[in-house]
Amino acid sequence: MIDFSHIERNYDLAKTSYSLPIPEEFNFAYDVIDRRAAEADKTALIAIGADGKKSSTITYSDLSYQSGQFANALKNLGLSKGDFACVVIGRIPEWYGVLFGCMKLGVISMPGTNLLTAKDIAYRIQQSGAKAAIVTAEHVEKVDAIREQCPTLKHLIVIDAEHLNEDWLDFRSLCKAESSEIDPKSVGPFKSTDMMMAYFTSGTTALPKMVPRNFGYGLAHAATGLFWMDLRETDIHWTLTDTGWAKAAWGMLFPQFLLGSTIILFDGKGLDVDQHLQLIHEFKVSTFCAPPTAYRMFAQTDLKQYDLSSLRRCMGAGEPLNPEVIRYWEEHTGTIIADGYGQTETINIVANFPGQKTKFGSMGQPVPGLDVAVVDDEGKRLPPGEVGHIAVRTETSDGTWPPGLFEGYLKPEGGIDRDAFRNGWYYTGDTAERDEDGYLWFVGRADDLISSAGYRISPFEVESALLEHPAVAESAVIGAPDPTRGQVVKAFIILARGHNGSPQLAQDIQDFCKNLTAPYKYPRQIEFVSELPKTISGKIRRVELREGN
Repeated sequence: MIDFSHIERNYDLAKTSYSLPIPEEFNFAYDVIDRRAAEADKTALIAIGADGKKSSTITYSDLSYQSGQFANALKNLGLSKGDFACVVIGRIPEWYGVLFGCMKLGVISMPGTNLLTAKDIAYRIQQSGAKAAIVTAEHVEKVDAIREQCPTLKHLIVIDAEHLNEDWLDFRSLCKAESSEIDPKSVGPFKSTDMMMAYFTSGTTALPKMVPRNFGYGLAHAATGLFWMDLRETDIHWTLTDTGWAKAAWGMLFPQFLLGSTIILFDGKGLDVDQHLQLIHEFKVSTFCAPPTAYRMFAQTDLKQYDLSSLRRCMGAGEPLNPEVIRYWEEHTGTIIADGYGQTETINIVANFPGQKTKFGSMGQPVPGLDVAVVDDEGKRLPPGEVGHIAVRTETSDGTWPPGLFEGYLKPEGGIDRDAFRNGWYYTGDTAERDEDGYLWFVGRADDLISSAGYRISPFEVESALLEHPAVAESAVIGAPDPTRGQVVKAFIILARGHNGSPQLAQDIQDFCKNLTAPYKYPRQIEFVSELPKTISGKIRRVELREGN
């Protein structure tokens, strides 16, 4: 079991002293889950059904046992280290048994969201050459529909089907027939640089790319847990996310198990505000992470009727939150929502930390152990106040690779796409500006920036301002062609209930934005719409909106 008790968590000290050497040989399932089960076993998961009732309590030894069984089952099916498996399983304990079982054998799992269509699943299998599909019953029909398009797919495993056709194997029966004992040496050795998992990016401007994640990535998430989340062994942690997103790796997998916390695993549908707030109280959640959308919904509720006193650390990620939402949450919980930033390609790389001043709307400061800066196209660090690329330094003083940073996208034909790496930096594709105190302020995707009459305008900033207006439920902002200004700001707006689009309302929204942000940023064009084009992960496809203008 890895001991983190000696690591300094104070940010001012940690940013110059933190270092976590990644060992040459490392496998998260053996070196974290099995060791914790043997040396400090405790509750790892509290599984809660859709009705809000606890369905089971899973210990670290339970995870160790089932993952060993599943690894042996996969081995007996003929799978081996380096094979790919497409995994589409919701928030149930078996998701962990599958992931850790794959790790123990060296099978590369590709977690996918329950929102995947048959076409999405086929794309992932074809891109990776996956030999196995491991899914819950709701996805069996999808996989059956695309099997002929996926010649590499040989093994079909279902988690919870009562009635199986002859082509599908039952997960529980497979595990039951196997021993939990598996010798790492019989399937290894495992290097920390060996591929452990693969995620697919959301594809806001192109088809999703395959992001390889090695075993060292799992260990690198210690920084996520130590500094941004500030996790302890006594914590009950709950992150609101689908198991198919890389956010699940952050919020319900690596940091929590490294630090020995207990995870809330809620298999609910949608966001029932009352139910979620009741669950925080009932299960004494102490560390909580939710998307900004959820916090906005919570802020529309009378929080006085809920006991949220168990919370000591709350986090958000994805976009800046409205200041009034942060203030309202702090008033009723005593905690300030700490924004954090990272990507599928990284661990948490920028965040607001305990003991540091939180600037509402700021992404925060670089995470200890990483050199994160705002740079120009040539890789030069920019001074405060200038907009540039958010980048991670890859040419380090000691010659080591930045912890948790991927090394390029996997190409289906083989090889690595390293176009995002240049001038000694990894360019995230996002832009920001840094203030005099070293805090970063998100501007937007590099290809989404609007250039209007010499001004560079962040669509993200305008969208955040629009959300402050009571009539606006959701918005997307792009640059529309203009013969005089080059581009003008155009907003596509979904109205809140009880509001109808009209020229008068559009003018009111424009005036509101002029008073809230710099006047040149206000949307000169407004179009009221009923929906916005989005990726499967919910990110707005502004490229689609631009193509329609």
